[in-house]
Amino acid sequence: MIDTHSHIYSEEFDSDRREVVENAKNVGVQKAVLANVDAASIERLEKTQAEFPNFCLSAMGLHPTSVNDAYIVELQAIKENLFAKKYCAIGEIGLDLYWDNTFINEQQTAFEQQLRWALELDLPVIIHIRKAFAEVFQSLQKFRKNMPKGVFHCFSGGIEEAKKAVELGFLLGIGGVVTFKNSNLGAIISETGIDKIVMETDSPYLAPAPFRGKRNEPKYTREILQKLATVFSVSDEKIDFITTENACKLFNIEL
Repeated sequence: MIDTHSHIYSEEFDSDRREVVENAKNVGVQKAVLANVDAASIERLEKTQAEFPNFCLSAMGLHPTSVNDAYIVELQAIKENLFAKKYCAIGEIGLDLYWDNTFINEQQTAFEQQLRWALELDLPVIIHIRKAFAEVFQSLQKFRKNMPKGVFHCFSGGIEEAKKAVELGFLLGIGGVVTFKNSNLGAIISETGIDKIVMETDSPYLAPAPFRGKRNEPKYTREILQKLATVFSVSDEKIDFITTENACKLFNIEL
């Protein structure tokens, strides 16, 4: 298994990070992609990557909720790291209008700039979307002649958004939400197919049932896998094989 989206570099794991990594390996998680947030998180991300080089891969990007009227400074820090070191993706980037749309124009500018960098560096993108599918698709349409590859992280849209995303060539990142009793995510992805998904935890957020409300961690990728096997009526092994293959192709991972 590969956890394609995690933040185990965050302070929530300072007391037991090594144990968290070992627990993940013990249940079959071979790799975890660390998604950056902003300039302040870079040092923690890099330190964790260095500590667990055979388990962690790093993505570099500016999260939309970190975009404000001084975003140019943040974006410059992202660019300096992105062009100086090796990363598996640009992320997490995107648009988030859940709480506030004050900086929607700045978010779109930052998002589109990072999409251009993805094309320049031939890297996939990890796209964060909350209450902003129309705006994200609007930005992506500007790249319709040369679309970067990537994943819609923590996919939260409906069937139409799912179909549109995969038509554009993107994968859907599926995490703990698929296990929630009130979620219709399983029905949605059963329409798009196993070959269009990757697994993720978004640790420490969105732990799957029966651990909902607790700190999430990469070992819970197994619970997501088991739910997906039920959704698609296939074996755990098939889900593991296909989602791992999808992740390896997207992020250029060698196992």
